[in-house]
Amino acid sequence: MAKKVSKNQRTDRGKNNTAKNMVKIVVSEKKPNGQYRFRYKMVEAENLQQELQAARA
Repeated sequence: MAKKVSKNQRTDRGKNNTAKNMVKIVVSEKKPNGQYRFRYKMVEAENLQQELQAARA
């Protein structure tokens, strides 16, 4: 008898993909009324310093 194949089998997914090293930046800003707002952004680790400088400006 033939072996039953599962539809949900995840054997070769992502086999040829290279993983990127990502970091999450959280920037807090104080509003004029005293509340804080948080901005989130996902960037590659290589561009971290550039994105932090841009977020502070």
